Amino acid sequence: MFSEPVERAVSHTVFARISSTAHIEDLFARKKIPIVVGGTNYYIESLLWKILIDPEKKTWTLGPSREAADRKDELEKLDGQELHRRLKEVDPEMASRVHPNDRRKMARSLQVYEQTGFTHSELLKRQKEEKGGGPLGGPLRYPNPCILWLYAEQAVLEERLDARVDAMLAAGLLEELRDFHRRYNEEKVAESCQDYQHGIFQSIGFKEFHEFLITEGKCPEEESKQLLNKGIEALKLVTKQYARRQNKWVKNRFLRRPGPNAPPVYGLEVTDLSRWEEKVLEPAIQIVDSFLQGQQPAVEPITMERELEENKRRGHECAVCNRIIIGDREWKGHILQRMRTSERKQ
Repeated sequence: MFSEPVERAVSHTVFARISSTAHIEDLFARKKIPIVVGGTNYYIESLLWKILIDPEKKTWTLGPSREAADRKDELEKLDGQELHRRLKEVDPEMASRVHPNDRRKMARSLQVYEQTGFTHSELLKRQKEEKGGGPLGGPLRYPNPCILWLYAEQAVLEERLDARVDAMLAAGLLEELRDFHRRYNEEKVAESCQDYQHGIFQSIGFKEFHEFLITEGKCPEEESKQLLNKGIEALKLVTKQYARRQNKWVKNRFLRRPGPNAPPVYGLEVTDLSRWEEKVLEPAIQIVDSFLQGQQPAVEPITMERELEENKRRGHECAVCNRIIIGDREWKGHILQRMRTSERKQ
């Protein structure tokens, strides 16, 4: 199934989940073991856990329809305060957990209510109460998953990421960006209706070159080179930031606050590629073989000290500042900051 890059009828996470689960089920039916490599955090999460909503079945999956995407777009255009008011009317529990500035999440919760007749918070509650569910969500989609996490020292990883951007440029990234801009973006820029918050346009690797693309051929060559270099450096920066977020997600989701249904994570260090067979290939084969035989691998899974139970989505209202703070940790930090400010004034 292929679609135009600017099509928004289906959530990319939903599309990936629907496409991948069909292949996984087919492999299981043929007595083969599926191996999923790479993917963004949300793709991985949607494959491992039952976490999405299906409006037609009124269960935890998403109905990928053009109408659903259009309705979510329509809601996101509303003012944040108006969205929060509407959400508070139909789902006060979810409204207390979402910041009034987060229009995307509020629109999503309103869309869920409109399409299913159930509040988003009620569906989340049902999901967690399913057999095998837990504080972080529903049950695992497949039994006995095993995660192999390839990681490297931060400095080495960032050097490789910079090199990857350079390789992408050498392979023709600029030509691809120019073509994409000409076909899908130039007219929107001219009409001042460009949106870098949705769909393919929010992806890393395009918006970083916005200034270069809209001014190329219309400004002095030296200025154009400067804008190009600015775009390249921005791409390298956001790529490294994204990698840090991915690593942080793995640590938080699987290790620090995994809940009762998180699969074991086995770390394979790839800092020194000259030791690939010793540090990666041989341990990975041993781990997978043990899983297939129903045995405990000789290699221990990664463990980290678990964080104290904190609700990162609980809403707190500060009457003094007239602000809404989302998350227990953020609330504690806000209170501490107020105390320090008060002490300085005394």
